[in-house]
Amino acid sequence: MLLLKYRLSSNYVLLQKYFSMHFLPESLEQYVTDHSENEPEVLQELVRETHLKVLQPRMLSGHFQGRLLSILSKMINPKHILEIGTYTGYSAICLTEGLQSDGILHTIDVNEELEEIQQKYFEKSGNNNRIVQHIGDAKDIIPTLPVKFDLVFIDADKKNYPEYFEIIIPKMNKGGVLLSDNVLWSGKIVEEVKSNDKQTYALLTYNKLLKEDPRVETVLLPIRDGLTISRVV
Repeated sequence: MLLLKYRLSSNYVLLQKYFSMHFLPESLEQYVTDHSENEPEVLQELVRETHLKVLQPRMLSGHFQGRLLSILSKMINPKHILEIGTYTGYSAICLTEGLQSDGILHTIDVNEELEEIQQKYFEKSGNNNRIVQHIGDAKDIIPTLPVKFDLVFIDADKKNYPEYFEIIIPKMNKGGVLLSDNVLWSGKIVEEVKSNDKQTYALLTYNKLLKEDPRVETVLLPIRDGLTISRVV
């Protein structure tokens, strides 16, 4: 049993190193992490299990961005949150930390195979009753939700970002905040784009939309793979 635990731990470390996103020198990334709020234990456990059992673990928000999502949510103190792209549930748990006592987070993902691990950690975090999971196409689900949102986090398929925006804005309260992840797309947005690269083209369209649409005011932060903060005016 001890040998098995050692092997699992060693594999986790190797996988974490292989799949980590490093947009700053590692020493600076570590300094930033060390001088930010500590990662809750339940999220540390979720990170380990995701790296060991799930494909593309780099899709996790991770310690630093997770603490950023948490503190933004606490500052906004939303009653209703919408998340597009649940993955294994890390960012949803971070966002619930700022929910009002009677608040609800709706999270949407197309991959039903991840539902079990999501539910496991929502329960472990004590937020199981405050998170509503939806499996399916966000474009179909969002119009059916009977609330307006104070905070929205988009971290899903990039080619649909512009369409998500048009569906989401009418569902947001004035002063609400829209967070959009991966908007720098590993730097591809400033490189020559291949003709078949639909995701990069969509992000270029989306970033331009956020800049020019009069319904929002926007700041793009060069955090990890790019995080845009847009406020509904």
